[in-house]
Amino acid sequence: MLLVAGIAIEAARTGSFAIVRPPGHHALAARQMGFCLVNNVAIAARALQADGVGRVAIVDFDVHHGNGTEAIFADDDSVLYASLHQWPFYPGTGGPDEQAETTVNVPLAAGSGDDEWLRAFDERIAPAVARFDPEVVLVSAGFDAHEDDPLADMRVTANGFRELARRCRALGDTVAAVLEGGYNRETLPQLVSAALDGFDS
Repeated sequence: MLLVAGIAIEAARTGSFAIVRPPGHHALAARQMGFCLVNNVAIAARALQADGVGRVAIVDFDVHHGNGTEAIFADDDSVLYASLHQWPFYPGTGGPDEQAETTVNVPLAAGSGDDEWLRAFDERIAPAVARFDPEVVLVSAGFDAHEDDPLADMRVTANGFRELARRCRALGDTVAAVLEGGYNRETLPQLVSAALDGFDS
């Protein structure tokens, strides 16, 4: 658990992709939740701020809303949390009315594919991050919105994840990512590889 958090911190500091398990974005400040023991991306954000970084944006494209990450930073205007996710769906948070100055939730209907996810990113996520003007962008990169993932009902393809990663990379000078969900063991390596292509482009 501590090793995973440490890898996330190192990725944040070096602009890398932390390929870790278990995921973290459901974990709350004081307890675990939804396969998540500690909130890796939140720990990485706080480590950056301890290093002197002021403003951090967290972009989450896991199919599940990162309720833990949102809750940890809900009252902190130095961290923007912006999420694309299936809704209504587990954990039941992140609905269309759940918005704040530094919280941007973009719920998507079951069955949404590349076009819907990329349009939502371009129309809601990218402008919100640009307005916030972060020094570092951290990405909670989940792959359970894939068309063959067993835990959700989305239709995102490998190319869709490549494009999401490419768009995330364009959000700032320093961008790092932490692996979240993705539960088809046959497709997950290909999807991570596609995202790495996007982050490198």
